[in-house]
Amino acid sequence: QVQLVESGGGLVQAGGSLRLSCAASGRTVSSYAMGWFRQAPGKEREFVATISWSGGNTYYADSVKGRFTISRDNPKNTVYLQMNSLKPEDTAVYYCAVTTGGVGISNYYSDYDGSYDYWGQGTQVNY
Repeated sequence: QVQLVESGGGLVQAGGSLRLSCAASGRTVSSYAMGWFRQAPGKEREFVATISWSGGNTYYADSVKGRFTISRDNPKNTVYLQMNSLKPEDTAVYYCAVTTGGVGISNYYSDYDGSYDYWGQGTQVNY
């Protein structure tokens, strides 16, 4: 089992920045792709960003491309989401997740939430 705990959310002002962290425990996640998703009030959960286990491949939703950066520190079992130039529409609960699919494939990542096996409880970001 993998437990994921997000942190770093909060209230930001126009054009502000936040850095979200997601710490994994229970087992190492260094062999798995990870992702960030978000859910705004009254809306479906949506994909934000994903990163391969090696960190060498990333993919972003068009709505955040150029503003958000996903990264990971495998020795720390942690993934990050640096969010810059925040907008009102970025207000949401942000979730990190781990997918065990594609294990061993260095460039594997996924923007499909159904492929993720473990989810955190989320951290709130308010504009």
